[in-house]
Amino acid sequence: MTDILISGSGLYTPPHSISNEELVQTFNQYVDLYNSQHSDEIASGTLAALEYSSNEFIVKASGIKSRFVVDKEGILDPQRMRPNIPERADEELCLLGEIGVAAAEQALERARRKAQEIDLVIVACSNLQRAYPAIAIEIQHHLGCSGYGYDMNVACSSATFGIGAAADAIRSGTARCALVINPEITSAHLNFRDRDSHFIFGDVATAVVVEAEAGCRSDSAFRILGTQFKTEFSNNIRNNFGFLNNCHAETRDSNDKLFRQNGRKVFKELLPLVSSVIHDHLQQMQLEASDIKRYWLHQANLTMNLFAAKKLLGRDPDDQELPIVLDRFANTSSAGSIIAFHLYSDDLSSGDKGLLSSFGAGYSVGSVILEKC
Repeated sequence: MTDILISGSGLYTPPHSISNEELVQTFNQYVDLYNSQHSDEIASGTLAALEYSSNEFIVKASGIKSRFVVDKEGILDPQRMRPNIPERADEELCLLGEIGVAAAEQALERARRKAQEIDLVIVACSNLQRAYPAIAIEIQHHLGCSGYGYDMNVACSSATFGIGAAADAIRSGTARCALVINPEITSAHLNFRDRDSHFIFGDVATAVVVEAEAGCRSDSAFRILGTQFKTEFSNNIRNNFGFLNNCHAETRDSNDKLFRQNGRKVFKELLPLVSSVIHDHLQQMQLEASDIKRYWLHQANLTMNLFAAKKLLGRDPDDQELPIVLDRFANTSSAGSIIAFHLYSDDLSSGDKGLLSSFGAGYSVGSVILEKC
């Protein structure tokens, strides 16, 4: 059985950051505009007035304090409240390709690999900007990689599912060295006029190099000890945007074409599934939760992460065991657990074990157990 490694990781962070206070100011300006425009309906009781948001509400609900975005001005314009992202010519590198390449180049450098040595590129993310050609093939072409590439979408679990697919391809002999890239422009699918979710997401791109242990050049690689995946269908996190929307012009721009969720049901239903998958995976690998020195969990909600870790450990986790990045990055969908891994893995010693897990819409859960080489 060939040992497979994650030999390098990369992180692209957009140049703009939006604090909760800035986001709340814009949202509340929109609330004033909306309530003023609909004052008669609100007074008659036929329409409910919108409520203000606040920094205190956001931090209590999520633990998020700021987020990075590719465009700040458009989001903070109360008349627009969505990023201003101009379309690019077909001959130009697309936006997801651009940020994906930036993260991939960092991962290649850390792995001490050249792009020409990559023979599989997987773009695994929750928000693809077009149907075809695949973003992965565009990145493959831009970097000069050989072999093949494809896109995949398992929502927030895409990164771990992508790592599993890359490892399987290397074991089967269809690839030797892979790039798994997670470019997420989540600000483009977020309804900034929805009080319950306007603060949730941020933009980012991450990447990892996955390769066989033989011939690895990295001095900070992690061996993949095992992977486990689980999906169960649920409508509680959903986005109906797709090519069929063009057939229904009257609903093409409805709010259901953006992110929406039933947060209470997600918390109640998804967390037990996450805990069960990770617990079963540890048992399968003959490991105890205490054998895991670091948990790199999906960065969606602070309460969810603390709950999941406490359920596994039987106690509150400390900061070293459970690194949190969502306070400054927000929920970056598939990239969140990889950000935590990228920023909080260098300090581990040879033989230390960590668990990379992502979970979200689907429902979907991915678990990857790693060991520092």
